[in-house]
Amino acid sequence: MASPHSGSVCSSPSSFRLQSDSVQRWLDDLRHMTEVECMCVLQAKPLGVDEEELLVSSGGAWPARSNLQTLLRRALVVSTELSRMFSRVEKGRWQRTHSTSIRANCHLRSLLQHYTAGRSVPQELLQYEKILLEKSQELTSITERCVQSEDQNFLKSSRESIHRILTELSQDFSTMIDLALANEIRVLVEQVESSSQPETVEGAISSLLSLTQDGPQLCSIIAQEGAVVALFKLCRQDQFKELYAPALRTIASICCVEEGVLQLDKVDGLLCLADLLTDDHAPEAVKAESAAVVAQLTSPHHSSTAHLLSFIESMNDIVTALISLCSSASCGEVFLLAAAALANITFLDSLACEILLQSNAVQILVQASRDRTRVDTPYSKDQVVTILANLSVLEQCSQEVLQEQGVERLLSFLGERPSSSSPSEGAACERVQQKAAVTLARLSRDHDFAQNAIKLNAVPRLIELCRSPTERNNSDSVLVACLAALRRLAAVSPESLELSDHQQLIAPRLVDSFLLCSNMEESFV
Repeated sequence: MASPHSGSVCSSPSSFRLQSDSVQRWLDDLRHMTEVECMCVLQAKPLGVDEEELLVSSGGAWPARSNLQTLLRRALVVSTELSRMFSRVEKGRWQRTHSTSIRANCHLRSLLQHYTAGRSVPQELLQYEKILLEKSQELTSITERCVQSEDQNFLKSSRESIHRILTELSQDFSTMIDLALANEIRVLVEQVESSSQPETVEGAISSLLSLTQDGPQLCSIIAQEGAVVALFKLCRQDQFKELYAPALRTIASICCVEEGVLQLDKVDGLLCLADLLTDDHAPEAVKAESAAVVAQLTSPHHSSTAHLLSFIESMNDIVTALISLCSSASCGEVFLLAAAALANITFLDSLACEILLQSNAVQILVQASRDRTRVDTPYSKDQVVTILANLSVLEQCSQEVLQEQGVERLLSFLGERPSSSSPSEGAACERVQQKAAVTLARLSRDHDFAQNAIKLNAVPRLIELCRSPTERNNSDSVLVACLAALRRLAAVSPESLELSDHQQLIAPRLVDSFLLCSNMEESFV
């Protein structure tokens, strides 16, 4: 899973995403769509009052963060115009196509002028600048001829040429922007690596974190420029202890892509995480962000698993530290990060489950699930019941759950319902119900556990979930898990079910009972 965050562990900086009200957005875009000399100078006074928002080159003295923000805004304007051209060419609206090509040309020239003015630019970028300007001018020339012509054969061949040039221009522009972003990101990474000023390093980390929120493509560029390596090196320097938490949060965000994970391996990042998690003097925020990185690294969405080989070496320390963090968590956010990491780890190796049982994990998790300050959302409950479900494959787990009165908690999980119409919350509640039923089914192989579950009315609740689609939020996965748990309990105590329930839910093949229940309509009588 991707690591969840909120501001109480580490305050989140403002993002570069273009989120603002429509009027403010128009005002912002207007600055990028007009000639700077015309709009920014009036009796020698700039229109804006925020120097970072002005589009006047200052000899390379712009902060890297402002450069990136400006570059992204201008790139969006150019990309929008190019997209409009594709649509208008298809419709044969040549006058509009030509005017759009002129605007795209102007925006492109403005972007290149302001980006390259007064700063050191790699030679490769300058080469792309020349190619882009040539193709943009060629596009304007062709569309101008199309406006003046009524020859259908000429227009048809021109349409093909425009498509080709537009495609090449779009691809080259995308590559150029990636190179420019990499150039600016390199500045931020160098600040993290070489600056001795905490304020400068903090600003660079904040900027990198903001950029990670703009999607996996930027995360890949950030990783390729060595940000993960630089941030882990920082986390080994005592003078930057106050910046460990934001640095780790940035690492977690970057590691949503494979490039980030590969970079982490190069610098023995797992050993660093294990050291931070087991450090008795490390602040809770640092441990929580370390847990977030572990959760990201062990996420099942990663196709590469080579980095997990070194994880086995540190598994005992990491698992023990994470369950300890679950026990001592001061808030739901910290608990969620630690539990999410543990839930992912329990899928990797049965050794993790054995370590957890030896560390009193069942007691800690069951007690935490009764504590609203720690387990306060369906997402947290999802992690708890995932861990319990994976622990339940071990025989000794059933007795530990019984000792902690964990059956009641599992039954309460079967009643989990969303408190809002949020699709993600609804999906989390379904997972909680499904995994609770799976855990009941697995643990009910123990006769004492099964008898205790029956005594606590597990059978009526499971029947209700099977027969009522709304109770299970129309989830087929919950239905299958509940049927399996019900059949396991019925094998221990057949008399706990009425004849009609037995005939419909137990006697037929599982698939037949599933089809019967999945097609059952709710009765409102």
